[in-house]
Amino acid sequence: MLKIYQNQKSVGLAASLICLVLIIALLYTLQSVLVPLMFSILLAISLFPVTRFFEKYKINRVTASLLSVIIAVVLIGSLVWFIIHQVLVIGANGEDLQVRFISILNTIQQWVTIRFGIEQGQITQQITNFTNKVVSNAGVIVGAAFGSVGSILAGVVIVPLFTFFLLYYRDFFREFFFHAFTSTSKELISQVLDKIYYVVQSYLVGLVTVMGIVAILNTVGLLLLGIPYAWFFGILASLLMLLPYIGIAIGSVLPALFALATRDSAWYALGVVVWFQIVQFLEGNFLTPNIVGGKVSINPLMALIGLLLGGMLFGLAGLILAIPITAVLKVVFDAIPSMKAFGFLIGEPEQYHLKRFSGKIILKRWKINQVQTSGEGPVT
Repeated sequence: MLKIYQNQKSVGLAASLICLVLIIALLYTLQSVLVPLMFSILLAISLFPVTRFFEKYKINRVTASLLSVIIAVVLIGSLVWFIIHQVLVIGANGEDLQVRFISILNTIQQWVTIRFGIEQGQITQQITNFTNKVVSNAGVIVGAAFGSVGSILAGVVIVPLFTFFLLYYRDFFREFFFHAFTSTSKELISQVLDKIYYVVQSYLVGLVTVMGIVAILNTVGLLLLGIPYAWFFGILASLLMLLPYIGIAIGSVLPALFALATRDSAWYALGVVVWFQIVQFLEGNFLTPNIVGGKVSINPLMALIGLLLGGMLFGLAGLILAIPITAVLKVVFDAIPSMKAFGFLIGEPEQYHLKRFSGKIILKRWKINQVQTSGEGPVT
């Protein structure tokens, strides 16, 4: 009987692994539909309060949903226009920047030659070889870029359309879950849906608030350092916060390079990097914990794993979607008795997990008697 039970367990584990692989393959195959849909769901959740605001003033649901989507399109479109306009303005001075970068490159080559005894010709040859490799792959890169234009344009149309229908049919979709899980308590389903909305809404509002504060801090630092186009670089770096943990660090590279090209001293570039790291420290230790708080309780390890998996599945879009999706999974796992352990794993540790004698505390909580190896009996 024991052998039969073990065989059944092995078959069940194998079936679960096969289902997991099939689900991942299906997600990857359907990403062209799923990614816009997931962005639409996030956008619909963030716009729901706006829609409700319009409906309070006796505006019918279709008009309220349409007005909410239009407002979102105008705001996002204005932000995109600002970024593109500033890039074009900076690009107009491209020749001056190119001359400056060449001068910086020559200075670096001279320093390397003096410090390490490497001839400038060797450095130039290595740079030339690298450039040739990049140019040889330029056709593939450009082709991929133009190939993605169609999907980008499709997303510009599909995401607002999906968002409108998600807002307009929101009660219809809510009732779908009652039909789909007939054996589950309707109160529990309603609570889970409300919790998902609360967690995602809190995350989105908190993220936008933190991004706004970070944009102001970035810009103030760049203005004090006298870096041109401070608002552009400050806002761009804050937008890169959509990539958790690495966004601000990446955002500091562009203004630092621009400082090298436009200022007379490399200390300005160093100042940019230092200031952005200070802002990142403030954001990670004060702003995000106090504004978002424990509403999205995901421990950093699971967040990083989620980012890696999201990036592998959906690329850049997966990196942006990873945190809210992981937060939703935690809510769902916490509501399913057989999956509560995984919800616990995703969540943040309690204070007693981080204490010096946390191992003994856990044993005591679970009423486990620890037998010492010296044979002195259980630890009390």
